[in-house]
Amino acid sequence: MKKILLLLSVVSILISCNKAGSNAFIISGTVKGVDNGKSVTLEVQDATGQLKPVDTVKVEDGKFTFKGSAKEPEMHLIQVEGTQGKVPFILENGDIDMVINKDSISITKVTGTYNNDELTAYKEDGMKIQKKMMKFQQDNMTKMNEAQQKSDTVVMNSLRKEYGKFQEEFTKQSEEYLKTHPKAFISTLILESFFNQMTPDIIKIKKYYTALDQSLKDTKTGKAIKAKLDQIEKPVAAAGSVEIGSVAPDFAAPSPDGKTISLKESLGKVTIIDFWASWCAPCRAENPNVVAMYNELHAKGLNIISVSLDKDAAKWKEAIAKDKLSWNQISNLKFWDEPIAATYGVKSIPATFILDANGTIVAKDLRGAELKAKIVELLGK
Repeated sequence: MKKILLLLSVVSILISCNKAGSNAFIISGTVKGVDNGKSVTLEVQDATGQLKPVDTVKVEDGKFTFKGSAKEPEMHLIQVEGTQGKVPFILENGDIDMVINKDSISITKVTGTYNNDELTAYKEDGMKIQKKMMKFQQDNMTKMNEAQQKSDTVVMNSLRKEYGKFQEEFTKQSEEYLKTHPKAFISTLILESFFNQMTPDIIKIKKYYTALDQSLKDTKTGKAIKAKLDQIEKPVAAAGSVEIGSVAPDFAAPSPDGKTISLKESLGKVTIIDFWASWCAPCRAENPNVVAMYNELHAKGLNIISVSLDKDAAKWKEAIAKDKLSWNQISNLKFWDEPIAATYGVKSIPATFILDANGTIVAKDLRGAELKAKIVELLGK
């Protein structure tokens, strides 16, 4: 009997410690260095990307409190009157605690609920990488400036390569988190950010989305990810198969000088459809190989038509001239909304489709020596 009473008392204590209750939140904030009476505003981003106020309270004795109920986890921000910067956090039901210093808003720690504890831990891991990046910049600033003055591309490229490793660390951190946290709301935020990369890996995004817990898929962010995936995949399904062995769908778009050029009029004995963009570093790195191959084999029947995923006409034209691309170039200048890329199911670039004389797709995504060998083989038939 004594054990049962002890257990009940422990449960009672635990319940009393949860101030908010199961279907409500309480945000308890401490603000250091802010006068009483200053406003604290709870904000959220609307569908247009604009911040709008949700609630406002006053600072009293260096503290503030928000109370309410959240239907689902969602990113919100706290703005303290008279301070620079905002405090991002995940609004969800439960007891949320934050300690804010008006002179160091960025280091505010938000704790108390599962998703905010996870967000804090994730940010702290990211700061470790950020500090290493900043130290690298400080240690090599003089070296980079000297290399730029001397046009020493070897040193500049070496430093850029080393600096790029930090971005790889950030990517690894994010992907490791996704693999191990299918129930954490921050996983949806990471996944959504992947769409903003220069060349989003849609296959990878879909894989991580599939692994998410259903509770996350049912959130606004989870539904937004699904909608973007559906939008990308729907045109591909509607266009039919663009696999090896099928006839390449015809298309047409403006050239740099405004002339409409089609695939049909660009066909040769062998044709390469090349998807690229001026901002795509791997594409630009491969261009010299393609130029050399085209100059050697064009007279024997090799044609190329390049479809750019650019959105800036000036940068597109500049890249064509700089890389000496003398074959047909077209683009609707719609970035990842390029309809031709959608038709061909292109989700990353560079991407290539190799066609025979009949316009049938015989190979995809070959590079370098492997690409040339296939072209020579087809021209010899």
